Amino acid sequence: MASFTIIPAIDIIDGKCVRLSQGDYAQKKIYNEHPLEVALQFEDAGIKRLHLVDLDGAKAGKVTNWKVLEKIAGKTSLQIDFGGGVKSFEDLTIIFECGAALATIGSLAVKDKTLFEQMVKQYGPEKFFIGADVKKEKIAIHGWLEQTDIYVYDFINDLKQSLGLTQFFCTDISKDGMMQGPATDLYKNMIKECEGISLTASGGVSKMDDLYPLIEAGCSGAIIGKAIYEGTIQLADLQQMMT
Repeated sequence: MASFTIIPAIDIIDGKCVRLSQGDYAQKKIYNEHPLEVALQFEDAGIKRLHLVDLDGAKAGKVTNWKVLEKIAGKTSLQIDFGGGVKSFEDLTIIFECGAALATIGSLAVKDKTLFEQMVKQYGPEKFFIGADVKKEKIAIHGWLEQTDIYVYDFINDLKQSLGLTQFFCTDISKDGMMQGPATDLYKNMIKECEGISLTASGGVSKMDDLYPLIEAGCSGAIIGKAIYEGTIQLADLQQMMT
């Protein structure tokens, strides 16, 4: 199981750990006022990675909750990928200085590829974790508000070939936060069509049994959020799976 990485998600609004349903800020639920407490629980369970999302930053178009990142990076040994509002070199400098191992990029890779290329050339492809948010196999951006005509397979293969990027995660918008299971068939197609990438499943994982088909499909890991907070997946069960 060492090749399959469990990556819990902490979404932040106003410095607090929250979850949204289908990216809707109006459907916000606060799970913990102190994200560091949550991160420490993950670390205690043997988790090595953390997916930290600055929802305020995503809305504002610039990194906002960097203090939460700094605190978690300083008090845990978790390898953190940080995203939400990373739009400039200044944002990248902030998050890497605050302890992020990887920068999570989504919309920027679609909307301003020239700037994104400069970032990858400066920092190296291994420092980026690319999010492909998908609706009916096509990329959606800006917190899922804007639908593009770009097929996810073309998006990934282009970034891999032109910039050497290999670390991707994919969220099927229709599945996210709905606790109805992940988009396993989509991931199978992506792994087949986009050779040589490391693909992490994101969205829809609601129980332990959802993870095994993802492993069989060839996913390298899964980002899990709501299921942990709602208690339908226990950290103890994840710990057992990882040992």
